[in-house]
Amino acid sequence: MNEQHLTIHSTSIHVRTVGDSGSPIVLIHGNSASSLAYQKQLESDLAQQHRLIALDLPGHGDSGAASDASIYSLPGYAGIVAGVAEQLNAKDAVFVGWSLGGHLVLEAAALLPAAKGMLIFGTPPVGKPPAMDKAFLPHPTNGVLFNPELTDEQATDFATSFFQVGATVPESFVTDVKRTRGEARLNMGMSIGGGNYTDELDIVANLKYPLAVLHGANEQLVNGAYIETVNMPTLWRGAVQYVENSGHAPQWENPAAFNALLAAFVKDCAGA
Repeated sequence: MNEQHLTIHSTSIHVRTVGDSGSPIVLIHGNSASSLAYQKQLESDLAQQHRLIALDLPGHGDSGAASDASIYSLPGYAGIVAGVAEQLNAKDAVFVGWSLGGHLVLEAAALLPAAKGMLIFGTPPVGKPPAMDKAFLPHPTNGVLFNPELTDEQATDFATSFFQVGATVPESFVTDVKRTRGEARLNMGMSIGGGNYTDELDIVANLKYPLAVLHGANEQLVNGAYIETVNMPTLWRGAVQYVENSGHAPQWENPAAFNALLAAFVKDCAGA
């Protein structure tokens, strides 16, 4: 695995890459996580056929603080992803986004016209204003998602919500929540609350390339029934793909099923 820092919009972005050849796959993590959330993809057989690129968003993981507070927003993060893709010659990648990462992948669609496809999971596309009560399930952690400061208990509860009930929570997820910069959460929440994002229902209704939507069968945070109602003309296989034995983080809880779906989607995108 190679690690490097890229400078994008005057911000230091930490990137992990695996594989030297094959079609690129860009992996984007969610709120208060890092590229380590994709460890079970980076260390899998996917790297034998594809070039995997996983970045830490500004204020997350080993990336630096954003050079400007406006970067802590869906448009700002979308610009970072597009910059990483350009610098690493991966503008034609399949872009994979988890949770908040899925929302920013959708936001980046206009910046990535050469993308082969997009795969989102833990991500209910929302309109303007967002129907949060329909898109998300009620959960105790919803009230702290964008808090600048979290207690140790809140950080642990936050990470626990990523997994199905009763699962053992990896310490790396708790650590990532704790080391995320508070201003990243705060400004993102304020930005979304202020409507600073593109209508995602319009994006998915007019997307020009394939869109795969995966969903953990035992989700605690996202309402799968809501996603089923969204108009997505380019939806891969014409249906949401449910990943059994997993919650909000199927890439970690059931990597065999997740990786198989990702590999199949990338293959279908290459043949599209």
